[in-house]
Amino acid sequence: MAHEVTLIPGDGIGPETTAAARRCLDATGVEIDWDVQAAGLAAVESDGDPLPERVIGSIKRHRVALKGPLSTPAKGYRSANLALRERLELYAGIRPCRALLGVPTAFPSTDIVVVRMITEDLYAGIEYERGRTETDRLRALIAETEGTRLPDDAGISIKPISESNAGRVVQRAFEYAESEGRSTVTAVHKATVMRHTDGLFVEVAREVAAGHSGIAFEERLVDTVCHDLVARPGRYDVLVLPMLYGDIISDLGAGLIGGLGMAPGVNLGDEYALFEAAHGSAPRHAGHNRANPLALILSGTMLLRHIGEIDAAERLDAAVATVVREARTVTYDLVPVGERSAAATSEVADAVIDALEPAPAS
Repeated sequence: MAHEVTLIPGDGIGPETTAAARRCLDATGVEIDWDVQAAGLAAVESDGDPLPERVIGSIKRHRVALKGPLSTPAKGYRSANLALRERLELYAGIRPCRALLGVPTAFPSTDIVVVRMITEDLYAGIEYERGRTETDRLRALIAETEGTRLPDDAGISIKPISESNAGRVVQRAFEYAESEGRSTVTAVHKATVMRHTDGLFVEVAREVAAGHSGIAFEERLVDTVCHDLVARPGRYDVLVLPMLYGDIISDLGAGLIGGLGMAPGVNLGDEYALFEAAHGSAPRHAGHNRANPLALILSGTMLLRHIGEIDAAERLDAAVATVVREARTVTYDLVPVGERSAAATSEVADAVIDALEPAPAS
């Protein structure tokens, strides 16, 4: 029976990279019925809404989606990416950062997985604008209850971290480590300064870790981790973090492995899984057939594992590794300056398909 998967082409370079990823997943021999749904700018043009109900309905029916990057119109619309996370109750973002042989990088030993909260923290969007009456009332409350007098011209952002949301994200990190044969989960924080938010995150992480005795657990300050990732990139395994630190460190990790074009990812909830590359829509590259599709193809291998197609995932992973190692057919971002010409997006997909081992006979 074919797997039913929602496919959101996205904006900018999204249609090109999703087309490449779709071809590669189909070439594995796994039967997938793709339910193609427009969202983002394309949906604004067709539906007047960047996230029409039909998109949410499709993902809820199929429970799995592969998504290209979405852009949000400058005014009048809420981010479709944030709305997807909220509507589908996605709470954990997982971004593997593994350097493949052949990628031009000074950090070839990098092999980490970033598991981050994708709700709460400073990205919760709870902000008070400078000079507003509400902000004045909040400043007065802070002065009364905490003793700190903020400047009259201050803007304020609220950083909530709850025990419940921290707990399920850390649980996901340990489950990922167990399922993927990883050895260590590191909770990343700044609890020395933010005792009641990051401190709570670490406290919850300790409690969850106690239930996973087969996985080593450690705690590290976020600035220490940033230093170590550059000085000793092989030092860490699975990192679990609040949202802001996770966003920053996942991009740092992508830089260590050759760039965002090599960084896959998934946003998970208890019921739904949304697979996507870490990069954005890069509109200036749209339509030129030059964007790197490997991040989304690697997100596709994560999707294959999620739906139980382990052999296909391993074959597709191996094909990507072969193409990168041979370095004959890679996009501009993976070509050292002046060494050779870059391949097109579609040519990279062709090369991955050519490198695929055939499916085993049933």
